[in-house]
Amino acid sequence: MHSSKNKHRKSIGELVTENHVLAEVLHYFGISFFQHEQHSLEDVCAKYKVNPSQVIDELEEWASRVEPTSDELFLHPIGVLVGYLKKKHRYFIRQALPFLTSMVEGIEMEKSQKSLITDLRLMFPLFVDDFIHHIHEEEDTLFERIAYLHEIENGSIPLNEAIKVFALPSIQRMAAEHDAHDDEMKGIRKLTNDYLISKDASISVRVLYLELQKLESELMIHAKIENDLLFPKAVELEREVFRRLHLQIKSN
Repeated sequence: MHSSKNKHRKSIGELVTENHVLAEVLHYFGISFFQHEQHSLEDVCAKYKVNPSQVIDELEEWASRVEPTSDELFLHPIGVLVGYLKKKHRYFIRQALPFLTSMVEGIEMEKSQKSLITDLRLMFPLFVDDFIHHIHEEEDTLFERIAYLHEIENGSIPLNEAIKVFALPSIQRMAAEHDAHDDEMKGIRKLTNDYLISKDASISVRVLYLELQKLESELMIHAKIENDLLFPKAVELEREVFRRLHLQIKSN
């Protein structure tokens, strides 16, 4: 309790330096950390009518979260895998991207870095739009196809309708097209010189670069799960459904 009270009295800048995840937690509560670096957590929470203990509890809860490993995901059926990926999509759209957007738009850099933040403010929204489009396209095509194949597999669709699946683009083709989106943050990585943080960088710039790097790492893991687990399972499902349909056609 005493330790918690001490945290309440520390400045936002100090606390974020100790654990930059707090910056995202504060954003979750509607607080832009970079606007209050010199103020104590206690004072900022009072201004936004938030209980500081709730902020610290949320930070600890976030720190305790553990993502499933690829081996663990491999053991689950494809439906569970799709559910996990959809949940990650919601996290990117509702949490990670808005948090980064708020920093890109709100953080001020030194005069020597004015051109960098100007370019980032032009580039990042384009990346966000492209990435969200990619997510929606993936859910509307691949995820919908997987759901459709499951319906055929379960016998929910009449044979005369089910055979139309043969005319659709194969999942193998979708996989090949998906590979082209695997390095979405290449331009941002190049602009920031591989997220290189200078020794005299401000706290806000450090957090921005760390969070950009974190997002890229998460996107790479996400793409790997899709390429190495989801697509092979989807191809196998499609192959099995096609096999069963051919048997049904022959028996009619």
